[in-house]
Order: sequence, then C-alpha cells, then structure tokens
Amino acid sequence: MNKILVTGGCGFIGSNFIRSLLKSHDNVSIINLDKLTYAGNPENLKNIEAEYKGRYTFVKGDICNKEMVEYVFFNFKPDTVINFAAESHVDRSIHDPNIFIQTNVLGTAVLLSTAKKMWSGDFESKRFLQVSTDEVYGTLPEDDKSVKFTERTPLQPHSPYSASKTAADCLVQSYFDTFNFPTLITRCSNNYGPYQFPEKLIPLIIHNALNNKNLPVYGDGKQIRDWLFVDDHNDAILTVIKKGKTGEAYNIGGNNEIQNIEIIKMILKHLNKPESLITYVKDRLGHDRRYAIDASKIKNELGWEPKFKFSDKIKYTIDWYLSNGDWVKNVISGDYQKWIDKNYK
Repeated sequence: MNKILVTGGCGFIGSNFIRSLLKSHDNVSIINLDKLTYAGNPENLKNIEAEYKGRYTFVKGDICNKEMVEYVFFNFKPDTVINFAAESHVDRSIHDPNIFIQTNVLGTAVLLSTAKKMWSGDFESKRFLQVSTDEVYGTLPEDDKSVKFTERTPLQPHSPYSASKTAADCLVQSYFDTFNFPTLITRCSNNYGPYQFPEKLIPLIIHNALNNKNLPVYGDGKQIRDWLFVDDHNDAILTVIKKGKTGEAYNIGGNNEIQNIEIIKMILKHLNKPESLITYVKDRLGHDRRYAIDASKIKNELGWEPKFKFSDKIKYTIDWYLSNGDWVKNVISGDYQKWIDKNYK
C-alpha cells in the first residue's frame, strides 16, 4: 500500500484531495499532518477516519517542527510527500510577512531535509510534490491575451506571499539539482469549490451577499484570474505524482480567464441579490492585474486537462455553501470577523 504524507490536509485543497484520493484508490493510505491554523478545519474531513479505518491517520503538528516531522517519517514511513501546507492569503502576507516566510519557506526546508534523511538516498520509488501557485510568475499584460504563464516564465513575485512560495520552489528545485532528490512542482491558478475558507473571493462574496453585507472589491474589480475547480486541480496533482518527470514543474490551469467583478455579479445573480451591495475599496498593495496559465505541457506530456466548466461549477459551489450553513458558521470565528474589519475597513 502506498503511504502518502499530506501536509496541510485540513485546508481547502488538501481536504478535497484526501477525500477524493481515499474514495478512488483502495491501495493508498494517508497521513495528514496539519497545524490547524485558522484555515485548517478538522470538520473538512469529518468521519473520514471512521469511514476509511486503517487508511487515514491525522497528526496535529507544524511542518516547521523538525522533531515532529521526523516522528511522522519514522513512525509512518511515507513514500510520497504532497506539501499543501502554506499560509496563502495575500492580504495577510502584506500585514505580517514573517508568518509566511516561517511556514512557506522554513517549513518546506524542514520537509525536504527530513525526507532526504529518512529516505537515505533510496529515491527510486519516492516522490516529493510541492504545491505552488501561478503567483510566483508575477503579472501579465491585460491587452494581449495570447501571453500566458509557461513553466519557462521567469519567477517575479510581487507580494510577500508569492515571494515566500517562490523561495520554496527554488529550494525544492535545488534539492533535485544538487541531490537528485525526486521533486515535482505544480503551479496552479485560482482554485474554487467546497470547503474554502471565507476570506478568499468567492466564499467571501457568497457569505456577505447572503447576509446583505457590503461586498468589498479592490480597485476597479477588473483584475483577471484563471479559475480552476478544486477537483480538477487535485486530479492534476495525482496525474503529476503518477506520470510526472522528477525535477520538472507543471502548470495547472482551468482555461477560465474572468474578471473578479464578473464573478461577483454572477454570484449576486444566482443569489438574487442586488449589485448595490458592491463596494469598491482601495486597491491592494502590489496587486497583480492578470494571471493566465498555459497548461499545454501537462496536457501534451501527461495527458491531463480540466474537465469542468466554470459556469457549471460556480453554481455548484454557491449551492454547496447554501446547503452547508453550519459549516460556514463554525469556521467564521470572532478573530476572523476582526480580520475582515481590519482589512476591508
């Protein structure tokens, strides 16, 4: 049985990945190492341990803690690492960059050094996959839609968050180049779907609209992102684990370039809420205008491409939040409300 260490598995993308993988692969067991920060919610994997008895283990711990990571490797002996664990909200990185450097850079370094030590040079059947972001590439021109991020695009991060992910990517690549360590890097576009913490655009807009609150929109709202349904993202990660060439990076995109303001209006229309709720606020510092992924490499070399249409899955996502009001209430704590007030005042 393949043993996979998933870090940050109680977060949005990680929890979706764990549920999907356990359901579709009987020959896999998962160790989920998660610190349970504000965005790591155990309810995302409610009943998983009982349902997949013997195939799922949760360990509460910090990837920056070398002793904890060594404990996990020694006791569970994973042959694959998928590193979802990260501080990922750009706005928070502007207010406190150090937390992002600690988790995203130091944490990745601890995972790499521990895996290298515990695998003792026997890398043949091992995989270390770093889940990264298209934000490491910087920004793209708005007036030339033919220009997209490829794996050869220079890394030019513009926020403390993307800079910390860039540093982590460089560390991962250095382990392949220096030690022939079996690394893989995936760089995805903006994810959406169930279980996303309501600080990101789509769940934040859904939550505020349902409660008739103002919808904070940065600048003119015309920033363009390539939107990727979370199940497509996780299917791509699994494809890279199975078929990817070590030492390589693979871009994962949804082929859905849409302005933020257009998405907000879609949500309002689906919820039958007025556009008068839209409130334009001062633009984010260093805000990138456009992201767009060229995912031809993963399609041509590994045979992967997204399956889901944004128009279908945005409705599915909205309806999921409507049907899971208790989940939303439980994740929105007093501290989160203070954060919203501070950031969008």
